[in-house]
Amino acid sequence: MILDGKAPTGPIETTWDKHRFDMKLVNPANKRKFKILVVGTGLAGGAAAASLGELGYNVEAFCYQDSPRRAHSIAAQGGINAAKNYPNDGDSVYRLFYDTVKGGDFRAREADVWRLAQVSNNIIDQCVAQGVPFARDYAGYLDNRSFGGAQVSRTFYARGQTGQQLLLGAYSALSRQIKNGSVNMFARREMLDLVVVDGAAKGITCRNLVTGEIESYWGDAVVLATGGFVNVFYLSTNAMGCSVTAKWRATKKGAYMANPCYTQIHPTCIPQHGDKQSKLTLMSESLRNDGRVWVPKKAEDTNKHPSEISEQDRDYFLERKYPSFGNLAPRDIASRAAKEACDDGRGVGESKRGVFLDFKASIDRLGQSTIAERYGNLFDMYYKITAEDGYERPMRIYPAPHYSMGGLWVDYQCMSNIPGLFVLGEANFSVHGANRLGASALMQGLADGYFVIPYTIAPYLTSITPGQIKTDHDAFKESQESVQQEISKMLSIKGKKTVGELHRALGNVMWEDVGMARSDASLKHALKRIPEIREEFWTNVNVTGGAMELNQQLENAWRLADFLEFSEMMATDALHREESCGGHFRVEHQTDDGEAMRNDEDFCYSAAWEFKGVGKAPELHKEPLKFENVKLAVRSYK
Repeated sequence: MILDGKAPTGPIETTWDKHRFDMKLVNPANKRKFKILVVGTGLAGGAAAASLGELGYNVEAFCYQDSPRRAHSIAAQGGINAAKNYPNDGDSVYRLFYDTVKGGDFRAREADVWRLAQVSNNIIDQCVAQGVPFARDYAGYLDNRSFGGAQVSRTFYARGQTGQQLLLGAYSALSRQIKNGSVNMFARREMLDLVVVDGAAKGITCRNLVTGEIESYWGDAVVLATGGFVNVFYLSTNAMGCSVTAKWRATKKGAYMANPCYTQIHPTCIPQHGDKQSKLTLMSESLRNDGRVWVPKKAEDTNKHPSEISEQDRDYFLERKYPSFGNLAPRDIASRAAKEACDDGRGVGESKRGVFLDFKASIDRLGQSTIAERYGNLFDMYYKITAEDGYERPMRIYPAPHYSMGGLWVDYQCMSNIPGLFVLGEANFSVHGANRLGASALMQGLADGYFVIPYTIAPYLTSITPGQIKTDHDAFKESQESVQQEISKMLSIKGKKTVGELHRALGNVMWEDVGMARSDASLKHALKRIPEIREEFWTNVNVTGGAMELNQQLENAWRLADFLEFSEMMATDALHREESCGGHFRVEHQTDDGEAMRNDEDFCYSAAWEFKGVGKAPELHKEPLKFENVKLAVRSYK
């Protein structure tokens, strides 16, 4: 099937404005008749629930945490992009659009990226009005810093805790609507099924994580904003509760999963320090503004204290390989360069899987107090984890799984191929292509929540009658029974392996075979091993505790069960895409100097996969990508 993204036509500068005018609206009196379910309350979901509630819709919002304030959005550190051009350094909406399309290695839909760039400036105004404490310069104006893949300073920030501050702003807006009664908040619920009636999304089935009760909720539309899936690698920068479950359950009900092989490896993480570690810690990309990345030129120097290695014996490899962008090369390129240096035997630290991030030159130039003002909490966090002072000794960093560019397929309205199912933020595939530029995740989440979904949900709602399908429909009973049976099956296995052991086994396969470098052989090996691990899960896992109680082992079990199915589709997508682009690096497709080599003739499309059953090959649907405003070109940062 050839998919239609329903992108508007005409001059791209007017597409979003014209599209908003052409869309059908729901009048204020009728908005009160519709109920919308919002699953996930991070930046995208929290902003969407607050905005839809303020418009007058009845909203029910769900999160598996005890409070929306604990959404993983708080972990975003470095900043949020917008084309305000406050530094007067040449930025514009078009340049942000161009940088994002190029940064995604020409694998994103142009119209969606333009809309993101256009509304980015509104996000900053919205957040300032909410009281988000963005950094300011000496005159009191909002400050900006640089991020990878751009030659302008467009990133607004709040030290190294931008995500937390933005989430508090969205949470304040959400709390206001909860108090007003337009949003009903359901915490400690995890969505375990999408209820589809006559081909349209009409509700969800959840488990109450405190009592164990299986609950159903009806809605005229369902909005998924449930984040990414990189915990398929087991070790990642994501919170341990982040999973593919909500998206995968929607996929099993017919939603298409687009570009699942597009995952991002972040170059600036604290290296793994043991076999029993359960997650990795991100150090913000913003540190690369003032930190210089290097390794010793000679392998025999890797055991020396960095101060003992002379300047001429250091390889500032990002500055050497990419002089135009230097230490602010995009994440996929910087990650592969760091891996290459370590594979060459020049990695540092006990594991030899690390490179230095050195602030000495910046401290000498600006003073330690200035560096502390910009990144102090990040230096504190690094010290607490490593017991090393980043001001006195270079930090050690290494790439780690971080973000999902792939996600559920959506059209320009942010609606999936299932009518009534809308998908926002990291949960959809729409704007980042094969690589996300730093500080664009927060931008997409808030753009989708505050400024896109309030418009684009209206045309669908005008096409239906509100409240036609409720929880007394047979589809809800069938959904509850299906979830109950799955939980009972997991608890009855009583095997010998823990969920953690099996997740670690899957993660090892995914990192080694479907990680930073992929090959035909490695991907075929992964596709052989994944079903074996899945079989062992369903015959030998031991899930302790019961169903009708707080049981985090059970939660981890169903999340792993979904990863064990999703990972097969992810590896299938990676094997199918015979090219290298962005975060998807096939070793068979690279230039003589090791750079990614795209195949625009055969793969200039988004790949949307339809689930056909566990262990069965998914069916591929394609959305061709057209580039009319940014010319397809070799992606170079040299």
